[in-house]
Amino acid sequence: MKKLKFILVMLIVANFTFDSKAQDPGVIKPPTYPDGIYTKENSNSRRAIPYPYLREADVMWSKRVWRVIDLKEKINHPLYYPAAPLADRKSLFDVLKDAAIKEGRVKCFSPTDDEFRIEFTKSEVEGLLVNWDSTNQTEDPNNPGTMMTSPLKKEITSEEITKYWIKEDWFFDKQRSVLDVRIIGLQVVIAKKTEGGEDAGGDKPLFWVYFPEIRPLLANQEVYMRHNDSERRTLEDIFWKRMFSSYVIKETNVYDRYISEYTSGINALFEAERVKEDIFKFEHDLWHF
Repeated sequence: MKKLKFILVMLIVANFTFDSKAQDPGVIKPPTYPDGIYTKENSNSRRAIPYPYLREADVMWSKRVWRVIDLKEKINHPLYYPAAPLADRKSLFDVLKDAAIKEGRVKCFSPTDDEFRIEFTKSEVEGLLVNWDSTNQTEDPNNPGTMMTSPLKKEITSEEITKYWIKEDWFFDKQRSVLDVRIIGLQVVIAKKTEGGEDAGGDKPLFWVYFPEIRPLLANQEVYMRHNDSERRTLEDIFWKRMFSSYVIKETNVYDRYISEYTSGINALFEAERVKEDIFKFEHDLWHF
């Protein structure tokens, strides 16, 4: 009798354990037709590395910098491709778009304010991600043979994203004796278009996202690795390890102006390099060799 009770208890426990695993969203179920020789579990279960604890008293120096990531540069292509989402990879724009519109996990903010005070609603974000071709012509159904203007709705795709702006803080943590950097915000930028859909020259900012909020999403999204498909990194790795190319467009200043507002051409490039050099020299001068 005792053996029978023991067997019943074990069956109940086993059934409960199986059900809990089946309901656990963290458990990765293998697909019916896997596209590969094994089920990928590493990236899907990864978490963003938490930032070290930072007190205001530990920050002895800091500087805020705005940068531009140009997606035309080859090193930045992992953020731009694939143009259309694949089963295991998406571009950074598609990740943000799906999280903001379909899942509602990311809040988007106005491009006119990089302090994250003017929040867009879901419908406003959907409106930002659509272009209207007002030159499209169709035949008037009430008057055959006569053409009429019929605006054509076109959704913005990742191929139209040209740049990303990032706002970041460089600081020296005296508690750990390191010069560190943390990205505060990321802005999506597209190329300006004419009413006919042609390139009009210049950039059009779409929206800002608060970077610490999207880090968990980036940590679960793989990117292409040139030499090894089984050693793929994630979008979070690209930003955490600074595996991108960028140039400075602004630093904190009394006038709150961009570099382009007081210089241009090659002088603007020299000014951007000067900002980066100042940060490097600050850290270098802290130590005696």
